[in-house]
Amino acid sequence: MSKTLHITSPTHFGQLLSSSRIVVVDFYADWCGPCKAIAPVYEQLSAQLSRPNALTFTKVNTDEQKEIASTYNISSIPTFMIFKAGRETKRIKGANMKELDAAVKQLAQEAGEAGEGSSAGSVGAGGCWIGASLPRGYGDVTDAVDQRGLDFLNLDSDAGIAKIVFDTSKPSSLGSGKAKGKEDGGATKDWIESDTDAQLMLYIPFQSTMKLHTLHITSLPPADGDDETPGRPRTLQLYTNRSHVLGFDEAEGEPATQTLTIDENAWDKSTGTAKIELRFVKFQNISSIVVFVVDGDNDSDKTRIDRVRLVGETGEKKGMGKLEKIGDEQGE
Repeated sequence: MSKTLHITSPTHFGQLLSSSRIVVVDFYADWCGPCKAIAPVYEQLSAQLSRPNALTFTKVNTDEQKEIASTYNISSIPTFMIFKAGRETKRIKGANMKELDAAVKQLAQEAGEAGEGSSAGSVGAGGCWIGASLPRGYGDVTDAVDQRGLDFLNLDSDAGIAKIVFDTSKPSSLGSGKAKGKEDGGATKDWIESDTDAQLMLYIPFQSTMKLHTLHITSLPPADGDDETPGRPRTLQLYTNRSHVLGFDEAEGEPATQTLTIDENAWDKSTGTAKIELRFVKFQNISSIVVFVVDGDNDSDKTRIDRVRLVGETGEKKGMGKLEKIGDEQGE
């Protein structure tokens, strides 16, 4: 049975780009001779190398899906496109079997290494879980977060540790996700909660400069909770290019790069994720972001966050400083 997915609409295509880490697309037409010639090779690669949510092979009939073909400026067929985290990384024009075979097998190797090299539970179904669709032209850049430099204030120690919100697995509260146990750093829950009140201060440094387009915040408080049930974040103040975390009093006296309110209707009912578009011009060439959760949506004394994903572009990696020799001086 063929593992290749035939795209039925722009919405179907967008959902697939969000759910699978790597997507290979064959733009073709039924009347196209070269398309028919290379089709068996493409099907063979799909049968051998497809991996659920990690490496997905698709076909787009350019006569039936003219909107998709126009969106990606398909001027000749066959054309093969490769997407990683929703962003185009390669385009092959024509029935070039050798180039297609080499490119796809390299992708399969990358997908395999990502699955094998991840810690237990960090990769769901072989790919990276994303709670909302990605805007065209931008990708998931959460892996550029410098997790060693994270500094979160007012965290409840009974919930998860700071880095858990950047985990690539599906949140356990959505089902089929794996909650983290003591072997994963002592956390018993795969989400974070505020402690003494609803406020949270999240200092997030990056390994490289970034252009941030969107934030995805996932929050999955129990639906049948009581008055003490944590709420979702409501008011956010964002600060860029800080060298350290801001104190709560300090943040209230500092002008924010952007202040926004997450409307109740912004939370996706199936994933519990709000897609927050930033004022892109203000988030260019940044090395860190501070997210100040000012309050929650149900006036609870606690706020809960399950996942944070960053969408945009990465730039140059930060310099590690000058390396000096040790032990070469006289007397050492």
